[in-house]
Amino acid sequence: MGRAFVYVILGGGVASGYAALEFTKRGVSPGELCIISEETVAPYERPALSKGYLLPEAPARLPSFHTCVGANEERLTPKWYKEHGIELVLGTRVKSVDVRRKTLLTAAGETISYKILIIATGARALKLEEFGVSGSDAENVCYLRDLADANRVVAATQSCAGGNAVVIGGGYIGMECAASLVTNKINVTMVFPEAHCMARLFTPKIASYYEDYYQSKGVKFVKGTVLSSFDVDSNGKVTAVNLRDGSQLPADMVVVGIGIRPNTSLFEGQLTLEKGGIKVNGRMQTSNSSVYAVGDVAAFPVKLFGETRRLEHVDSARKSARHAVAAIMQPDKTDDFDYLPFFYSRVFTFSWQFYGDNVGEVVHFGDYSGNTIGAYWINKGHLVGSFLEGGTKDEYEAIARATKLKPAIEDVAELEEKGLAFAVAISKTPEASPPADIGGSSVAVEKQVYPWHATAGVVLAASVAAFAYWYGRRRRRW
Repeated sequence: MGRAFVYVILGGGVASGYAALEFTKRGVSPGELCIISEETVAPYERPALSKGYLLPEAPARLPSFHTCVGANEERLTPKWYKEHGIELVLGTRVKSVDVRRKTLLTAAGETISYKILIIATGARALKLEEFGVSGSDAENVCYLRDLADANRVVAATQSCAGGNAVVIGGGYIGMECAASLVTNKINVTMVFPEAHCMARLFTPKIASYYEDYYQSKGVKFVKGTVLSSFDVDSNGKVTAVNLRDGSQLPADMVVVGIGIRPNTSLFEGQLTLEKGGIKVNGRMQTSNSSVYAVGDVAAFPVKLFGETRRLEHVDSARKSARHAVAAIMQPDKTDDFDYLPFFYSRVFTFSWQFYGDNVGEVVHFGDYSGNTIGAYWINKGHLVGSFLEGGTKDEYEAIARATKLKPAIEDVAELEEKGLAFAVAISKTPEASPPADIGGSSVAVEKQVYPWHATAGVVLAASVAAFAYWYGRRRRRW
Protein backbone atom coordinates (compact mmCIF):
# COMPACT_ATOMS: atom_id res chain seq x y z
CA MET A 1 0.00 0.00 0.00
CA GLY A 2 1.45 3.37 -0.93
CA ARG A 3 1.15 6.65 -2.73
CA ALA A 4 3.39 8.47 -5.18
CA PHE A 5 3.94 12.19 -5.71
CA VAL A 6 6.24 14.30 -7.82
CA TYR A 7 7.07 16.57 -4.87
CA VAL A 8 6.95 15.74 -1.18
CA ILE A 9 7.55 18.24 1.63
CA LEU A 10 8.47 16.50 4.87
CA GLY A 11 7.47 18.66 7.82
CA GLY A 12 4.50 20.90 8.45
CA GLY A 13 6.07 24.06 9.84
CA VAL A 14 6.42 27.57 8.48
CA ALA A 15 8.72 26.59 5.61
CA SER A 16 6.29 24.02 4.20
CA GLY A 17 3.48 26.56 3.92
CA TYR A 18 5.67 29.06 2.07
CA ALA A 19 7.01 26.31 -0.18
CA ALA A 20 3.45 25.24 -1.02
CA LEU A 21 2.47 28.78 -1.98
CA GLU A 22 5.57 29.13 -4.15
CA PHE A 23 4.80 25.82 -5.88
CA THR A 24 1.33 27.08 -6.84
CA LYS A 25 2.76 30.37 -8.11
CA ARG A 26 5.13 28.40 -10.34
CA GLY A 27 2.51 26.14 -11.80
CA VAL A 28 2.49 22.89 -9.83
CA SER A 29 -0.30 20.62 -11.09
CA PRO A 30 -3.05 19.21 -8.84
CA GLY A 31 -2.01 15.90 -7.33
CA GLU A 32 1.73 16.47 -7.71
CA LEU A 33 2.49 17.90 -4.26
CA CYS A 34 2.15 16.35 -0.80
CA ILE A 35 2.95 17.74 2.67
CA ILE A 36 3.56 15.24 5.47
CA SER A 37 3.33 16.54 9.04
CA GLU A 38 3.18 15.05 12.52
CA GLU A 39 0.89 17.89 13.54
CA THR A 40 -2.83 17.60 12.95
CA VAL A 41 -3.25 21.12 11.55
CA ALA A 42 -2.14 22.80 8.33
CA PRO A 43 1.10 24.85 8.47
CA TYR A 44 0.93 28.01 10.55
CA GLU A 45 3.08 30.97 11.60
CA ARG A 46 4.96 29.74 14.66
CA PRO A 47 5.98 33.20 15.96
CA ALA A 48 2.32 33.70 16.93
CA LEU A 49 2.68 31.01 19.59
CA SER A 50 4.97 33.07 21.83
CA LYS A 51 3.19 36.34 21.14
CA GLY A 52 -0.49 36.71 20.29
CA TYR A 53 -1.46 33.17 21.28
CA LEU A 54 -0.57 33.78 24.93
CA LEU A 55 -2.30 37.14 25.36
CA PRO A 56 -5.08 37.33 27.98
CA GLU A 57 -7.40 39.37 25.74
CA ALA A 58 -8.36 38.54 22.14
CA PRO A 59 -5.64 35.89 21.81
CA ALA A 60 -4.63 34.70 18.34
CA ARG A 61 -6.21 31.40 17.31
CA LEU A 62 -6.27 29.35 14.15
CA PRO A 63 -7.24 29.80 11.39
CA SER A 64 -6.13 33.43 11.77
CA PHE A 65 -2.38 32.70 11.60
CA HIS A 66 -2.03 29.94 9.05
CA THR A 67 0.81 30.62 6.63
CA CYS A 68 1.41 32.80 4.73
CA VAL A 69 -0.07 35.79 6.58
CA GLY A 70 3.32 36.45 8.20
CA ALA A 71 4.51 37.86 4.88
CA ASN A 72 1.21 39.59 4.06
CA GLU A 73 0.24 36.95 1.52
CA GLU A 74 -2.59 34.46 1.22
CA ARG A 75 -3.78 32.61 4.31
CA LEU A 76 -3.42 28.95 3.44
CA THR A 77 -6.31 27.20 5.19
CA PRO A 78 -7.01 23.47 4.70
CA LYS A 79 -9.58 24.53 2.11
CA TRP A 80 -6.86 26.34 0.14
CA TYR A 81 -4.74 23.19 -0.08
CA LYS A 82 -7.74 21.18 -1.25
CA GLU A 83 -8.64 23.75 -3.89
CA HIS A 84 -5.09 23.63 -5.25
CA GLY A 85 -4.86 19.85 -5.29
CA ILE A 86 -2.20 19.67 -2.58
CA GLU A 87 -2.39 16.59 -0.37
CA LEU A 88 -2.08 17.27 3.36
CA VAL A 89 -1.02 14.11 5.18
CA LEU A 90 -1.44 15.28 8.78
CA GLY A 91 -0.98 13.54 12.11
CA THR A 92 1.55 11.28 10.43
CA ARG A 93 5.03 10.39 11.63
CA VAL A 94 7.64 9.25 9.14
CA LYS A 95 9.83 6.61 10.76
CA SER A 96 12.34 6.12 7.97
CA VAL A 97 13.48 7.63 4.67
CA ASP A 98 15.42 5.94 1.89
CA VAL A 99 16.86 8.69 -0.26
CA ARG A 100 18.40 6.23 -2.72
CA ARG A 101 15.02 4.62 -3.43
CA LYS A 102 13.17 7.92 -2.99
CA THR A 103 10.69 6.53 -0.48
CA LEU A 104 9.38 7.39 2.98
CA LEU A 105 7.84 4.91 5.39
CA THR A 106 5.23 6.18 7.85
CA ALA A 107 4.67 4.83 11.35
CA ALA A 108 1.40 3.36 10.07
CA GLY A 109 3.30 1.31 7.49
CA GLU A 110 2.46 3.32 4.37
CA THR A 111 5.13 3.90 1.74
CA ILE A 112 5.15 7.31 0.05
CA SER A 113 7.43 7.80 -2.93
CA TYR A 114 8.66 11.01 -4.53
CA LYS A 115 10.76 12.40 -7.35
CA ILE A 116 11.82 15.48 -5.39
CA LEU A 117 11.90 15.73 -1.58
CA ILE A 118 12.05 18.96 0.43
CA ILE A 119 13.15 18.44 4.02
CA ALA A 120 11.39 20.96 6.25
CA THR A 121 11.62 19.03 9.50
CA GLY A 122 12.75 22.06 11.49
CA ALA A 123 14.03 21.52 15.00
CA ARG A 124 12.85 20.25 18.35
CA ALA A 125 13.09 21.91 21.74
CA LEU A 126 15.96 20.71 23.91
CA LYS A 127 14.64 18.94 26.99
CA LEU A 128 15.86 19.28 30.57
CA GLU A 129 16.73 15.60 30.65
CA GLU A 130 19.47 16.24 28.09
CA PHE A 131 21.17 18.35 30.77
CA GLY A 132 20.68 15.83 33.56
CA VAL A 133 17.53 17.34 35.07
CA SER A 134 14.29 15.34 35.26
CA GLY A 135 10.82 16.82 35.39
CA SER A 136 9.71 17.53 31.82
CA ASP A 137 6.72 15.24 32.33
CA ALA A 138 5.24 17.39 35.13
CA GLU A 139 1.95 18.93 33.99
CA ASN A 140 3.03 22.47 34.86
CA VAL A 141 6.40 22.28 33.08
CA CYS A 142 6.07 23.67 29.56
CA TYR A 143 8.07 24.01 26.38
CA LEU A 144 7.04 26.05 23.37
CA ARG A 145 7.67 24.75 19.88
CA ASP A 146 4.29 23.83 18.39
CA LEU A 147 0.56 24.32 18.84
CA ALA A 148 0.23 21.51 21.38
CA ASP A 149 2.97 23.13 23.47
CA ALA A 150 1.23 26.50 23.23
CA ASN A 151 -2.05 25.01 24.43
CA ARG A 152 -0.19 23.52 27.39
CA VAL A 153 1.28 26.94 28.24
CA VAL A 154 -2.17 28.54 27.98
CA ALA A 155 -3.69 25.93 30.30
CA ALA A 156 -0.89 26.39 32.85
CA THR A 157 -1.20 30.17 32.60
CA GLN A 158 -4.94 30.09 33.24
CA SER A 159 -4.44 27.99 36.37
CA CYS A 160 -1.62 30.25 37.56
CA ALA A 161 -3.35 33.64 37.77
CA GLY A 162 -1.59 35.71 40.42
CA GLY A 163 0.88 32.88 40.96
CA ASN A 164 4.56 32.39 40.25
CA ALA A 165 6.11 31.40 36.93
CA VAL A 166 9.77 30.54 36.45
CA VAL A 167 11.16 30.90 32.94
CA ILE A 168 14.30 28.87 32.30
CA GLY A 169 16.38 30.48 29.56
CA GLY A 170 17.12 34.03 28.46
CA GLY A 171 16.77 33.72 24.70
CA TYR A 172 13.88 34.28 22.29
CA ILE A 173 11.43 31.91 23.97
CA GLY A 174 12.34 33.08 27.46
CA MET A 175 12.01 36.78 26.66
CA GLU A 176 8.79 36.49 24.66
CA CYS A 177 7.10 34.11 27.10
CA ALA A 178 8.11 36.22 30.10
CA ALA A 179 6.48 39.25 28.48
CA SER A 180 3.29 37.31 27.79
CA LEU A 181 3.14 35.78 31.28
CA VAL A 182 3.58 39.08 33.10
CA THR A 183 0.86 40.53 30.88
CA ASN A 184 -1.33 37.74 32.28
CA LYS A 185 -0.67 39.17 35.77
CA ILE A 186 1.68 36.37 36.78
CA ASN A 187 4.82 36.91 38.87
CA VAL A 188 7.70 36.01 36.56
CA THR A 189 11.31 35.15 37.34
CA MET A 190 13.76 34.45 34.52
CA VAL A 191 16.76 32.20 35.18
CA PHE A 192 19.70 31.87 32.80
CA PRO A 193 23.45 31.16 33.09
CA GLU A 194 24.67 34.12 31.05
CA ALA A 195 25.45 37.61 32.36
CA HIS A 196 22.54 39.14 30.43
CA CYS A 197 19.52 38.23 28.32
CA MET A 198 19.73 37.30 24.62
CA ALA A 199 23.46 36.70 25.05
CA ARG A 200 23.92 35.26 21.56
CA LEU A 201 22.89 38.58 20.00
CA PHE A 202 22.62 41.46 22.47
CA THR A 203 25.54 43.41 23.85
CA PRO A 204 25.46 44.11 27.61
CA LYS A 205 24.31 47.67 26.89
CA ILE A 206 21.45 46.57 24.62
CA ALA A 207 20.44 43.85 27.06
CA SER A 208 20.37 46.31 29.96
CA TYR A 209 17.94 48.50 28.02
CA TYR A 210 15.42 45.68 27.76
CA GLU A 211 16.07 44.20 31.20
CA ASP A 212 15.35 47.57 32.83
CA TYR A 213 11.97 47.69 31.11
CA TYR A 214 11.13 44.08 32.00
CA GLN A 215 11.97 44.80 35.62
CA SER A 216 9.70 47.86 35.52
CA LYS A 217 6.92 45.45 34.52
CA GLY A 218 7.69 43.16 37.46
CA VAL A 219 9.93 40.53 35.84
CA LYS A 220 12.81 39.40 38.06
CA PHE A 221 16.15 38.13 36.74
CA VAL A 222 18.38 35.48 38.27
CA LYS A 223 21.58 35.36 36.22
CA GLY A 224 24.71 33.26 36.25
CA THR A 225 23.11 30.04 37.43
CA VAL A 226 21.01 27.16 36.15
CA LEU A 227 18.24 24.83 37.21
CA SER A 228 19.43 21.84 39.24
CA SER A 229 16.17 20.16 40.28
CA PHE A 230 12.47 20.55 41.03
CA ASP A 231 10.41 20.06 44.15
CA VAL A 232 7.31 18.09 43.17
CA ASP A 233 4.12 17.48 45.18
CA SER A 234 2.13 14.26 45.48
CA ASN A 235 0.14 15.16 42.37
CA GLY A 236 3.29 15.37 40.25
CA LYS A 237 3.22 19.16 39.96
CA VAL A 238 6.33 21.27 40.39
CA THR A 239 6.11 23.52 43.45
CA ALA A 240 9.63 24.95 43.52
CA VAL A 241 12.68 25.37 41.31
CA ASN A 242 16.06 24.64 42.89
CA LEU A 243 19.05 26.42 41.36
CA ARG A 244 22.68 25.41 41.29
CA ASP A 245 23.67 28.45 43.35
CA GLY A 246 21.63 27.01 46.22
CA SER A 247 18.63 29.32 45.96
CA GLN A 248 15.04 28.19 45.56
CA LEU A 249 12.16 29.80 43.67
CA PRO A 250 8.47 29.04 44.29
CA ALA A 251 6.77 27.90 41.10
CA ASP A 252 3.19 27.35 39.99
CA MET A 253 4.39 26.86 36.42
CA VAL A 254 7.69 26.57 34.59
CA VAL A 255 8.47 27.47 30.97
CA VAL A 256 11.68 26.02 29.54
CA GLY A 257 13.42 27.64 26.58
CA ILE A 258 16.98 26.32 26.50
CA GLY A 259 17.55 25.95 22.79
CA ILE A 260 16.67 23.67 19.91
CA ARG A 261 18.21 20.80 17.96
CA PRO A 262 17.61 20.28 14.23
CA ASN A 263 15.63 17.18 13.27
CA THR A 264 18.21 15.38 11.14
CA SER A 265 18.01 11.81 12.48
CA LEU A 266 16.12 10.41 9.47
CA PHE A 267 18.97 11.45 7.18
CA GLU A 268 22.09 10.63 9.16
CA GLY A 269 24.33 8.42 7.08
CA GLN A 270 22.42 9.34 3.91
CA LEU A 271 23.08 13.06 3.48
CA THR A 272 26.02 15.30 4.34
CA LEU A 273 25.57 17.08 7.66
CA GLU A 274 27.22 20.31 8.79
CA LYS A 275 26.76 22.91 11.54
CA GLY A 276 24.30 20.55 13.23
CA GLY A 277 22.02 20.55 10.19
CA ILE A 278 21.81 19.21 6.65
CA LYS A 279 24.35 20.78 4.33
CA VAL A 280 22.92 22.34 1.15
CA ASN A 281 24.31 24.41 -1.71
CA GLY A 282 23.11 27.81 -2.90
CA ARG A 283 20.04 26.16 -4.43
CA MET A 284 19.14 24.51 -1.10
CA GLN A 285 20.08 21.17 -2.66
CA THR A 286 21.61 18.50 -0.42
CA SER A 287 24.34 15.99 -1.25
CA ASN A 288 21.58 14.00 -3.00
CA SER A 289 20.39 15.91 -6.07
CA SER A 290 16.76 14.85 -5.54
CA VAL A 291 16.63 16.16 -1.98
CA TYR A 292 16.46 19.77 -0.77
CA ALA A 293 16.48 21.14 2.78
CA VAL A 294 15.07 24.43 4.08
CA GLY A 295 14.47 26.32 7.30
CA ASP A 296 16.07 25.56 10.67
CA VAL A 297 17.40 22.20 9.51
CA ALA A 298 19.39 23.58 6.54
CA ALA A 299 23.04 24.67 6.71
CA PHE A 300 23.48 26.87 3.66
CA PRO A 301 26.18 29.17 2.23
CA VAL A 302 25.68 32.80 3.23
CA LYS A 303 27.21 34.69 0.31
CA LEU A 304 27.62 37.93 2.23
CA PHE A 305 30.06 36.32 4.69
CA GLY A 306 31.47 33.53 2.55
CA GLU A 307 30.64 30.71 4.94
CA THR A 308 28.03 28.08 5.67
CA ARG A 309 25.55 28.83 8.44
CA ARG A 310 22.41 27.37 9.91
CA LEU A 311 19.98 30.11 10.93
CA GLU A 312 17.17 29.56 13.42
CA HIS A 313 14.60 32.16 12.45
CA VAL A 314 11.27 32.35 10.67
CA ASP A 315 12.54 34.76 8.00
CA SER A 316 15.19 32.29 6.90
CA ALA A 317 12.58 29.50 6.85
CA ARG A 318 10.23 31.49 4.63
CA LYS A 319 12.84 32.67 2.15
CA SER A 320 14.86 29.46 1.91
CA ALA A 321 11.65 27.53 1.22
CA ARG A 322 10.68 29.86 -1.59
CA HIS A 323 14.17 29.71 -3.05
CA ALA A 324 14.27 25.91 -3.02
CA VAL A 325 10.99 25.75 -4.94
CA ALA A 326 12.25 28.30 -7.47
CA ALA A 327 15.40 26.22 -7.96
CA ILE A 328 13.32 23.07 -8.45
CA MET A 329 10.72 24.53 -10.79
CA GLN A 330 12.86 26.98 -12.76
CA PRO A 331 16.50 25.96 -12.30
CA ASP A 332 17.77 27.91 -15.32
CA LYS A 333 16.31 31.15 -13.99
CA THR A 334 17.33 30.77 -10.34
CA ASP A 335 20.61 32.07 -8.95
CA ASP A 336 22.18 30.90 -5.72
CA PHE A 337 20.43 31.97 -2.51
CA ASP A 338 21.71 35.41 -1.49
CA TYR A 339 20.39 35.86 2.02
CA LEU A 340 21.05 38.67 4.48
CA PRO A 341 20.79 37.16 7.98
CA PHE A 342 17.84 38.79 9.72
CA PHE A 343 16.35 38.45 13.20
CA TYR A 344 13.55 40.37 14.88
CA SER A 345 11.27 40.31 17.88
CA ARG A 346 8.21 42.17 19.15
CA VAL A 347 7.33 42.20 22.86
CA PHE A 348 5.42 44.73 24.95
CA THR A 349 5.71 47.91 22.86
CA PHE A 350 9.18 46.97 21.64
CA SER A 351 10.07 46.09 18.07
CA TRP A 352 13.66 45.44 17.08
CA GLN A 353 15.42 44.19 13.96
CA PHE A 354 18.94 42.92 13.41
CA TYR A 355 20.75 42.32 10.11
CA GLY A 356 24.07 40.70 9.33
CA ASP A 357 26.60 39.44 11.86
CA ASN A 358 27.34 40.46 15.44
CA VAL A 359 31.12 40.10 15.34
CA GLY A 360 33.86 42.67 15.80
CA GLU A 361 33.76 46.08 17.46
CA VAL A 362 30.37 47.39 18.56
CA VAL A 363 29.29 51.00 18.05
CA HIS A 364 26.15 51.92 19.98
CA PHE A 365 24.00 54.86 18.99
CA GLY A 366 20.77 56.50 20.02
CA ASP A 367 19.40 57.59 23.38
CA TYR A 368 19.43 54.58 25.70
CA SER A 369 17.00 56.38 27.99
CA GLY A 370 14.57 56.88 25.13
CA ASN A 371 12.57 54.96 22.56
CA THR A 372 15.01 54.38 19.72
CA ILE A 373 18.40 52.73 20.13
CA GLY A 374 20.78 50.93 17.83
CA ALA A 375 24.21 49.46 17.22
CA TYR A 376 26.61 48.66 14.42
CA TRP A 377 29.19 45.88 14.34
CA ILE A 378 32.49 46.65 12.58
CA ASN A 379 34.77 43.79 11.60
CA LYS A 380 38.07 44.18 9.73
CA GLY A 381 37.19 47.72 8.78
CA HIS A 382 33.71 47.04 7.39
CA LEU A 383 30.20 47.33 8.74
CA VAL A 384 28.90 43.74 9.06
CA GLY A 385 25.91 44.03 11.38
CA SER A 386 23.18 46.50 12.36
CA PHE A 387 20.61 46.55 15.16
CA LEU A 388 17.72 48.97 15.59
CA GLU A 389 14.94 49.24 18.15
CA GLY A 390 11.94 51.49 17.59
CA GLY A 391 12.60 52.32 13.96
CA THR A 392 10.23 53.11 11.14
CA LYS A 393 9.80 50.87 8.10
CA ASP A 394 12.16 53.10 6.09
CA GLU A 395 14.75 53.10 8.85
CA TYR A 396 14.73 49.31 9.12
CA GLU A 397 15.14 49.10 5.35
CA ALA A 398 18.04 51.55 5.61
CA ILE A 399 20.02 49.48 8.13
CA ALA A 400 19.35 46.35 6.07
CA ARG A 401 20.70 47.94 2.90
CA ALA A 402 23.67 49.45 4.69
CA THR A 403 24.57 46.04 6.12
CA LYS A 404 24.20 44.39 2.73
CA LEU A 405 26.62 46.90 1.22
CA LYS A 406 29.25 46.32 3.92
CA PRO A 407 30.75 49.81 3.61
CA ALA A 408 34.29 50.49 4.80
CA ILE A 409 34.36 52.36 8.12
CA GLU A 410 37.38 54.63 8.59
CA ASP A 411 36.25 56.64 11.62
CA VAL A 412 34.39 54.74 14.32
CA ALA A 413 33.91 57.87 16.46
CA GLU A 414 32.25 59.64 13.56
CA LEU A 415 30.06 56.61 12.92
CA GLU A 416 28.92 56.72 16.55
CA GLU A 417 28.13 60.42 16.23
CA LYS A 418 26.13 59.97 13.01
CA GLY A 419 24.29 56.91 14.32
CA LEU A 420 21.22 55.94 12.36
CA ALA A 421 21.80 58.82 9.95
CA PHE A 422 24.80 56.94 8.56
CA ALA A 423 22.68 53.99 7.45
CA VAL A 424 19.99 56.31 6.09
CA ALA A 425 22.55 58.19 3.97
CA ILE A 426 24.33 55.06 2.74
CA SER A 427 21.03 53.41 1.82
CA LYS A 428 20.23 56.32 -0.52
CA THR A 429 23.54 56.12 -2.33
CA PRO A 430 23.37 54.40 -5.75
CA GLU A 431 24.93 50.97 -5.53
CA ALA A 432 27.86 50.96 -7.97
CA SER A 433 28.69 47.30 -7.43
CA PRO A 434 27.40 44.57 -5.16
CA PRO A 435 29.65 42.93 -2.55
CA ALA A 436 31.81 40.31 -4.20
CA ASP A 437 31.22 36.63 -3.49
CA ILE A 438 34.04 35.51 -1.24
CA GLY A 439 34.93 31.92 -0.48
CA GLY A 440 36.45 30.61 2.72
CA SER A 441 35.34 30.71 6.32
CA SER A 442 36.22 34.27 7.33
CA VAL A 443 34.13 37.39 7.02
CA ALA A 444 34.73 39.08 3.68
CA VAL A 445 36.55 42.40 3.86
CA GLU A 446 36.61 43.41 0.21
CA LYS A 447 36.86 47.15 -0.46
CA GLN A 448 33.61 48.76 -1.42
CA VAL A 449 32.76 51.93 -3.27
CA TYR A 450 31.32 53.24 0.01
CA PRO A 451 34.16 54.37 2.32
CA TRP A 452 33.21 56.82 5.01
CA HIS A 453 34.39 59.87 3.02
CA ALA A 454 33.47 58.52 -0.41
CA THR A 455 32.03 61.82 -1.62
CA ALA A 456 31.14 65.17 -0.18
CA GLY A 457 27.55 64.45 -1.10
CA VAL A 458 27.36 61.44 1.20
CA VAL A 459 28.85 63.41 4.08
CA LEU A 460 26.40 66.25 3.53
CA ALA A 461 23.46 63.83 3.34
CA ALA A 462 24.57 62.13 6.53
CA SER A 463 24.89 65.46 8.34
CA VAL A 464 21.44 66.60 7.25
CA ALA A 465 19.93 63.27 8.16
CA ALA A 466 21.65 63.34 11.56
CA PHE A 467 20.15 66.73 12.38
CA ALA A 468 16.71 65.65 11.22
CA TYR A 469 16.97 62.44 13.21
CA TRP A 470 18.02 64.31 16.39
CA TYR A 471 15.39 67.00 16.02
CA GLY A 472 12.53 64.65 15.17
CA ARG A 473 13.26 62.07 17.81
CA ARG A 474 13.68 63.86 21.13
CA ARG A 475 12.53 61.04 23.29
CA ARG A 476 10.67 60.45 26.44
CA ARG A 477 11.42 57.82 29.07
CA TRP A 478 9.13 54.74 28.99
